[in-house]
Amino acid sequence: MRFTKIHGAGNDFIIIDNFDGAIPQENYGKLAAHLCQRRVSIGADGLMIVEKPTGEGDLRMAFYNSDGSRGEMCGNGARCISRYGHEKGLGNTDEIKIETDSGLVTGRRLSKKTYTVRLADPTVVELYRKANAGDEEYGCSYIELGTPGLPHAVFLVENWQNIPRDRLKKTGRKLRSFKGFPKGANVTFCDIVGPDRVSAVTYERGVEDFTLACGTGCGATVAALTLRGLVSGRDVTVSMPGGELRVTLESSEGRASNIMLTGPTCVVAQGEIIDERLDI
Repeated sequence: MRFTKIHGAGNDFIIIDNFDGAIPQENYGKLAAHLCQRRVSIGADGLMIVEKPTGEGDLRMAFYNSDGSRGEMCGNGARCISRYGHEKGLGNTDEIKIETDSGLVTGRRLSKKTYTVRLADPTVVELYRKANAGDEEYGCSYIELGTPGLPHAVFLVENWQNIPRDRLKKTGRKLRSFKGFPKGANVTFCDIVGPDRVSAVTYERGVEDFTLACGTGCGATVAALTLRGLVSGRDVTVSMPGGELRVTLESSEGRASNIMLTGPTCVVAQGEIIDERLDI
């Protein structure tokens, strides 16, 4: 079984081509949970299976989190798979159309390593709501991207970087499972550190930990901050532990649309999976 590993600002993914349908879809989750284990397998935040498109896309992306759960979409994953699709000749131009569970996503090559994707528009926007982590109550913005919606809860926390990581992780874990979020949520802690500059970190549902970067988390964060009048929404830089991503969007009458996520990609490895413990 051949694989490619690519990361986008430290958010890393294993990509497997299944255009021929040789891998049964019912095995995808088990495959993800196995291959994404660090130290004992390849290790990654998620697995992306490339399938034949069923509609107008150049390819279909089946995305699985590292725990084996199916994800609606992944922003950095879409950027990485855009590079994969371009270099494999799956699109006719520098533009790649990707079918996802949350709808059609368009990726574009800006340079050899830099790719941008248009994220799905928010379908649920609640700019001011409360969420509990145990006995503590926090204010956040809740946004779902696409249909079915990819849930994000954005918490504006001044100087979150100075909070002990174990404490922040514990809070993120509790908020991720807050019963008021119908599907759970990806939890982003953010701080505005300059004009159109944001520092952020995301506790990702399905990874159940902080990741070095979260593309849809960046998009949801900038959407929330823009609609709250705290950033412009034009080329906003989001600094995450793994690097910087940029977000530009349109906003009008309390709605955000055309969210463009731009950032680096890096091809890490290509090879053959010969894991002796794998029984798929």
